[in-house]
Amino acid sequence: MHFQPTELTEQVAQTARDFAQQYILPHVMEWDESQEFPVNVFKEMGKLGLMGVLVPEQYGGAGLGYFEYNAIIQEISKVCGSVGLGLAAHNSLCTNHILSFGNEEQKNKWLPKLATAEWIGAWGLTEPNTGSDAGNMKTVAIKEGNDWILNGTKSWITHGKSGDIAVVICRTGEPRTSGNSTAFVVERGTGGVSAGKKENKLGMRASETAEMIFENCRIPDANRLGEVGDGFRQAMKILDGGRISIAALSAGIAKGAYEAATKYSKERYQFDQPISNFQGISFKLADMATEIMASDLLIWQACDLKNRGQKVTKQGAMAKYYASEVAVKTATEAIQIFGGYGYTKDFPVEKYYRDAKLCTIGEGTSEIQKLVISREVLNG
Repeated sequence: MHFQPTELTEQVAQTARDFAQQYILPHVMEWDESQEFPVNVFKEMGKLGLMGVLVPEQYGGAGLGYFEYNAIIQEISKVCGSVGLGLAAHNSLCTNHILSFGNEEQKNKWLPKLATAEWIGAWGLTEPNTGSDAGNMKTVAIKEGNDWILNGTKSWITHGKSGDIAVVICRTGEPRTSGNSTAFVVERGTGGVSAGKKENKLGMRASETAEMIFENCRIPDANRLGEVGDGFRQAMKILDGGRISIAALSAGIAKGAYEAATKYSKERYQFDQPISNFQGISFKLADMATEIMASDLLIWQACDLKNRGQKVTKQGAMAKYYASEVAVKTATEAIQIFGGYGYTKDFPVEKYYRDAKLCTIGEGTSEIQKLVISREVLNG
């Protein structure tokens, strides 16, 4: 395993870093306060290839690997977790599901629009009453001739309101039976599709999270991804890779909080010296730096396996679990270093604190990651 960043990875990271400074940083708190989903920023990222990172060039993408993808998400998330989350959801979930399980006709039809951000992508698995219990989903698809009729509600969907296209997992068999779900692509504007409640969230407020409602939504069988009954298996494979992106999101937030706290500790004077001189502060920074490096190593291992086409279930879950918990801890300690100022919106760490918590919940809670890891360890 070779984790030394290549020149390409460094160049891609610098591109993302420059973009974040120019297009995102000036508006971070404005978007957070108003809960504005900055669609135009995603369109601009599309011009740079950041919205089709893993998509081969033949489909209009950048054709890059997971090391570059990790670097991009981290650099964007260091500035704004909300934009990093949207970037991850678009690339890892919607786009990657079509790339992984679509046929050539489907790939040629949808991937170029996704890779350039002409279309923004969403991915629908979670429902109001079924989070981790996906085998009991209520959204159903019934075959009628050469069409499928979709009915139900998906919740907590990133880009659920503004997305132009969604991959939706629907139940096509009996509840809690094997092979009871199928994946479909639904384009915005299809009859019977509407947006429901938009969530008013603690953090990640510029990342749009909303319900998608299907009422006798008719789509052709040509919009089915893979075989009937294969939806849950597909979703689990997509989540294996998606957890790498949430780990990268977590690491980016942690680094943003750590860098802000380090800078402040050198500038803030108490008792005629910078507070970084005090052991109570310097030890916090030492813990942050160590745990962030450990997060990176776990992420790099998962990226390496993914690039080589190997199974990443355990490593992806480990990276996501550890990095997300480190993000929460790092943001918490960053506020402590800032003291009372850290509790105000005049300084960046309170936003890192609010954004970080989502990383321990989305794409499988920390508890679910432990379940995945323990099964892999005991049965591996």
